[in-house]
Amino acid sequence: MSDGGTARASAFERGGAREAAEGLGHLSGFGNEHSSEAVPGALPEGRNTPQRAPLGLYAEQLSGTAFTEPRAHNRRSWLYRIRPSAAHPAFTRTGNGAIRSAPFNQTVPDPNRLRWSPLPAPAEGTDFLAGLWTLGGNGDVTQRAGMAVHLYYANASMDRVFSDADGELLIVPEQGGLVLRTEFGLLHVEPGHIALIPRGVRFRVELLDDVARGYVCENYGAAFRLPELGPIGANGLANARDFRAPVAAYEDVEGPVEVVNKFCGNLWSATYGHSPLDVVAWHGNHVPYAYDLRRFNVMGTISYDHPDPSVFTVLTAPSDTPGLAGVDFVVFAPRWLVGEDTFRPPYFHRNVMSEYMGLIEGAYDAKAEGFVPGGGSLHNMMSAHGPDRETFDRASAAELRPQKIDDGLAFMFETRWPMSLTPQAARAEHLQRRYDDVWQGLERHFRTVRSG
Repeated sequence: MSDGGTARASAFERGGAREAAEGLGHLSGFGNEHSSEAVPGALPEGRNTPQRAPLGLYAEQLSGTAFTEPRAHNRRSWLYRIRPSAAHPAFTRTGNGAIRSAPFNQTVPDPNRLRWSPLPAPAEGTDFLAGLWTLGGNGDVTQRAGMAVHLYYANASMDRVFSDADGELLIVPEQGGLVLRTEFGLLHVEPGHIALIPRGVRFRVELLDDVARGYVCENYGAAFRLPELGPIGANGLANARDFRAPVAAYEDVEGPVEVVNKFCGNLWSATYGHSPLDVVAWHGNHVPYAYDLRRFNVMGTISYDHPDPSVFTVLTAPSDTPGLAGVDFVVFAPRWLVGEDTFRPPYFHRNVMSEYMGLIEGAYDAKAEGFVPGGGSLHNMMSAHGPDRETFDRASAAELRPQKIDDGLAFMFETRWPMSLTPQAARAEHLQRRYDDVWQGLERHFRTVRSG
């Protein structure tokens, strides 16, 4: 399959930007062998590296996995570009800003329940990269194991280009629309959508609104994939066809362009004499995606009891233990609650997995107050958590009619290892230091029944 794209200007004009973004073409399907060309005839036929690639382009493979990984897990794409990626000067170290990487060993892992308010507003002229702020994570970035949680707050579009050799980036906007200009083409995401940028893919983030705020999961390990459905059957959860990959669109720009590369936890910068977003055609399955979370097909109980949150998994990054994810991405999307004789909000819980939760809009049905869009909570492994007192009292006495939950959109990054904080997160002014108070006042209701 081949879809035409066009060369586009280096930035969206503010007027009409959203209309232009909404009109972007796309390819459907997750993990597909996609192909796209911005100029007819740019893709070679019958081979990947002909002696002379069409239109004077350079053929280049981008490998997201080892060559010999099983076919079902292998990720790679062939790019046909104006200049090869090798044509650049040396990279030099540049400042990391508020970005940190594993191992996170500057603080002691904390068993306490933790919650943060939204990030403070940044200085004027802060782009997506400068606006990244690392909360914490686990693993070791040099061993390609583990994950990191970042937040972002930006008020300017990027002029530079960024790539992450350490992992793939799952971007979860909470405020402000984005256009992601990648080597493969353009993706448009709004709050309620997610975008997945694979390891090593170069991209630039352009804002559609005055500010943009949200969350990022940096996955160092095996790439995200759709979870197995098991007894659910062939359909349900996130449908593969609802994921959008970009059509080819290239920049033919001569002149200085800063390119920043994240490598083994540090940022490195080089000034190219051209834009590296110059891919005219491509084919493969190591590609960026966008997905509308409201398309998630929620599975739930139609009899009694609250289902385990695993039924809300959108994407999973497996580990070396079957069923134990390096990181899962879970969404609590609009859904009906109909369970009879059931406490309907999420139940009290201690979990071997560690859970970072964020809120995109509205309210979360287990927390009556204090958990707001742009904020987040961390419940490390085996830390007891669940509904606050107000939610428990209300749900315990509620009349159990069918109830539609459509006034909130929350998500969770769930990981097999405990998460350690960065010092900046542990000392942040927006850390809610009285979070434990939400469980105070849970009264004793126990009573015995005397016989005779």
